Amino acid sequence: MREGVLAGGAAYLEFGTGNPLVVFRAVLPDSANPTGAARWAEARSLKPLAARFTVLTVGRRPGLAPGVTMADLAAHHAEELRARFDRPVDVLGLSTAGCLALQFAADHPGLVRRLVVGAAGPRLGPDGRRVQREYADLLAAGRYRSAAMALAPTVADSPLGRALMAGLLGLTPSRPADPGGMVAMLRAEDTFDIEDRLGEITAPTLVIAGGRDALYPPGLAERLADRVRRGDLKIYEGRRHHTVMTDRRFGKDVIDFLG
Repeated sequence: MREGVLAGGAAYLEFGTGNPLVVFRAVLPDSANPTGAARWAEARSLKPLAARFTVLTVGRRPGLAPGVTMADLAAHHAEELRARFDRPVDVLGLSTAGCLALQFAADHPGLVRRLVVGAAGPRLGPDGRRVQREYADLLAAGRYRSAAMALAPTVADSPLGRALMAGLLGLTPSRPADPGGMVAMLRAEDTFDIEDRLGEITAPTLVIAGGRDALYPPGLAERLADRVRRGDLKIYEGRRHHTVMTDRRFGKDVIDFLG
């Protein structure tokens, strides 16, 4: 595994062999590369892809200013990838990073060969927007335990299940290393709506959705796959927002699509 910093200050990890596959990171507690168990988890989740591709995972730049937009974040990545690659590359994004990948493909089509978007859509669903706003507001207020507990609706449906999950989620929260960057990315996702520009995404696009995703319900994924120029849709029934990538089909579907 190799690591470093790209143009503009974004940290990256690189591992595997083959054609490049750039993975935009979702909202993590730190803009730096993950360490310890978090690094192990990232590498483990991408191991099936690293067997076929050189995987480059790219984080957000440090010190994101309040009011940053998805277009701004996409421009950051465009600068980074232009400096590193001399040809279009495959791009993968999940959740918040899936929205960022859509913005990137619409704004910088010449940089994308193929696009994979998981657990995301052209905008947040109504329940997802409510949950995420509460989460971002609590993070901004420094109430990290309450912020973690606010995510319970994304992992349970019944009132009892949500109460139990809220208790579990609130057991081990700590202050994020970069809470401002987390909040900035979440606010950018909150205002993100690219539905009117989906037809501008010319790269072949694979959309992978969870059938029980509370943040990005399957209907949004269906609309996304239908309105990009060359879309393919996979719905994993029973999967929630945070378990799309852990589905045993995920690696195979991505590899088959990317060829």
